[in-house]
Amino acid sequence: MQSITKGYINGAFVTLNGTQVFDLINPASHQKIGEVTLGDETDTQRAIAAAKAAFQSFSQTSAAERIELLKNLRDAVSKREKELVEVMILEYGGTRQFCRMSIQNAIAAFDNMMETLRHFEFQRKAGDTLVQMTPVGVVGIITPWNASNSFICNKLATAIAAGCTVVVKPSEMSALQTQLLTECFHEAGLPKGLYNMVNGLGNVVGNAITNHPDIAKISFTGSTVTGKQIAKSAVDTIKRVTLELGGKSPNIILDDADLEQAVPQAVFGAYMNSGQACIAPTRLLVPKAKLEAVNQIAKAAAAQVVVGEPGNETTNVGPMVSEKQFERVQSYIRIGLDEGATLLAGGMGKPEGLENGNFVKATIFTNVRNNMRIAQEEIFGPVLSIIPYENEEEAIAIANDTTYGLAAYITSADSNRALRVASRIDAGRVCINGFKHDPMAPFGGFKQSGLGREYGVYGLEEYLEPKSILI
Repeated sequence: MQSITKGYINGAFVTLNGTQVFDLINPASHQKIGEVTLGDETDTQRAIAAAKAAFQSFSQTSAAERIELLKNLRDAVSKREKELVEVMILEYGGTRQFCRMSIQNAIAAFDNMMETLRHFEFQRKAGDTLVQMTPVGVVGIITPWNASNSFICNKLATAIAAGCTVVVKPSEMSALQTQLLTECFHEAGLPKGLYNMVNGLGNVVGNAITNHPDIAKISFTGSTVTGKQIAKSAVDTIKRVTLELGGKSPNIILDDADLEQAVPQAVFGAYMNSGQACIAPTRLLVPKAKLEAVNQIAKAAAAQVVVGEPGNETTNVGPMVSEKQFERVQSYIRIGLDEGATLLAGGMGKPEGLENGNFVKATIFTNVRNNMRIAQEEIFGPVLSIIPYENEEEAIAIANDTTYGLAAYITSADSNRALRVASRIDAGRVCINGFKHDPMAPFGGFKQSGLGREYGVYGLEEYLEPKSILI
C-alpha cells in the first residue's frame, strides 16, 4: 500500500500543511491500495506564490526553449509508460485497452504542442498595429478522475507552450496516478515553480485556486454542475476560463447505413472508457422503420461486450470508479425502467462473478423517448438509449434537443449527406462514419458542454492575451 504525504511546490516534493487523509480504493475489488494526505488553502497559496514568482522569468522564454522543455517532458513520461498504464488500471479501473490509449495520448500531447508551437506566430500585424500574443499568467488546472494524466499532460503542454506557469488540482481519487506523473515531471528538470501540484478536495483546494487573485485563468474538465460553480467564482477576479464539461452525445444512424456494421460499432462506442466518457455516444438515433432490426443487432452486440477485470486484454467494460458512481448508474437504470423504456440488455445489479467490485452490466434501453431522463441526463456509465426517429429532419431535431453539445456521431453510406447533417448538429465535434480524434483540431462544447477550446492552435490561444502596440 502506498502512502502519499507530499505535494509538489516550487520544484520539490514538500510536506503539506493539510492533515486530512483520503483512502484510495481499488474499484475492481474494494481493497484499499493507498492513502493520500490532502492539501489545504495554505498549501494552495504556497503553490500559487511559487507559480507567480516563476512566471516572471518563464513568460520571457523563447519558443525554442519551451519546445526543449516539452521534449524533456515527453521523454520523461515515455520512459514510464508501462508503469503509468498499470497504476491507471489499478487505481481507476480503466480497461487495459483504454488506459494504454489514454497514456499514449498523454505522451502525444507534448509532441502535438511542439508541432503547434513551431508554426505559431506570437507577433502579428493587424492593420498598421503590432499585435503580441502574451501569456495570460498563472493557470489553475483542475482535472477529473476519468483520464487524469491525459488531461494534465495536455493542459500543462499548452500552458508551457504559451509561457504560463501552473497549479494543478487533480482528482483526489487519482493520487497514485498523479504521483507517478509528477515524478516524471520532476525528472524532466522543469524550472522551479513552473509546475505545482496539490492534492485536495474541490471545495478546499479547488475553491482556493478559483478565488485567488493571482490565478489568471482556470482550465477545468469535469461536470457541468462544477463548471458552473467555477465560472461564477471566476467572475469576481475576471479570470479567463476554459471549461470542458458534460455531454449526452447523439449517434445518428441514417437510413442508408449498413446496420450490421454501424450498430455494433455504436454499442461498443457507447461503452468507451466503461461509459465514463464525456464524449460517449449514449443516445443512438435510428430510423423507426428499422427499429426491430436495430434491436436484434444491438442485443447481440451487447452479448459480446466483456465486462470484467480491467487488467485483462479482452475486457471492454471495467468497474465504475467508486461505489458512489456505481450507485448513480444503478439509479439511472431504475429510472429508465420506471419511465417505461424497454430494457434490451443488462439491467440492475452486478454481473455474475463480479460482486466484489463496482461493476455494472452492459445495459441498453430501446423505445426511448428523448424527453426521458435517461436520454437527457449524463449517466456516466455503460448505459445506451436507442431512440427511434421518423425522418432526417426529426433525427436532427432530436439530436439537438439537449442542454449539451460536446460531441456527435453520424453514419451514412453517403458522405455528402452525412456532412450536410453534421453541419446542422449543435456540437463542438462531429465524427462521420466512425470514432476519430484529431489532436490538432479544436475540442470543446456548445451550450452547457463548456466554454473555449483545447488542442492545437485554438487551444494555445486560450492561454494567451493579444496586446496591441500602436506605433
